Amino acid sequence: MLRIGIGTLFRFKAAGPKRLSHKMSAMAMNNKPFTVFVEGNIGSGKTTFLEHFRRFEDITLLTEPVEEWRNLKGWNLLDLMYKDTAKWAMTFQSYVSLTMLDMHRRPTPTPVKLMERSLYSARYCFVEHMMRSGTLHPAEFAVLDEWFRFIMNQIHIDADLIVYLKTTPAVVYERIKKRARSEEQCVPLSYIEELHKLHEDWLITRQHAECPAPVLVIDADLDLSQITEEYKKSEHQILRKAVDVVMRSPSKLSPKKPITTSPIQIVPQRRIL
Repeated sequence: MLRIGIGTLFRFKAAGPKRLSHKMSAMAMNNKPFTVFVEGNIGSGKTTFLEHFRRFEDITLLTEPVEEWRNLKGWNLLDLMYKDTAKWAMTFQSYVSLTMLDMHRRPTPTPVKLMERSLYSARYCFVEHMMRSGTLHPAEFAVLDEWFRFIMNQIHIDADLIVYLKTTPAVVYERIKKRARSEEQCVPLSYIEELHKLHEDWLITRQHAECPAPVLVIDADLDLSQITEEYKKSEHQILRKAVDVVMRSPSKLSPKKPITTSPIQIVPQRRIL
């Protein structure tokens, strides 16, 4: 597979592509990487989006740790949670927080890191839904919320950009049925619709939660086999921002304030009906 360095995409930089790529790689060894969260509803194409960037040698990809959720010392917590949500939601979300925190803190040898979801979406979308639907007892929600607040206050979670794969609930519901993951067969459309609204409230309208970074919105309703062109459009946005941040702020240690500006929109030329 062809591996492309970030420097090759930015020949206008005075340092030249090879020197730029080497400089970024050296800086990444001593500094925190430019971190992108890839967010979206179930079935929105997050894993496919990350796979699109595998050809870049200067990017580390961290997919959602689903296999860990499926096998914790032999227990499939994901399956247990879907089959008896009221009983297993607290246990499942506690383990999600642990595994996502591990991903956030995992050493990255490259100047750019793309992560599938984050602690933020775990709290603001999934835990929030469980609280609003009554799945979590108020005491259970309070514990999860306190854990989240403690992590945010005590452990710096980097977020430089959020890519939001915006989808229509009915479209992703059909995708979920087609990919036929055993744990997801009992997921109703209403659940997908509620998660969609929570993602919109968090990333678009900013109604109830802090958004820790600028948001790049991609209309991901296109068929997954034809959405490559939309992903290509995002390459420049992601990689240009990464180069600018790494070159301009070598330490990247200054605290970040919540972003209140409007999301950036990427709208496809064609839509599959």
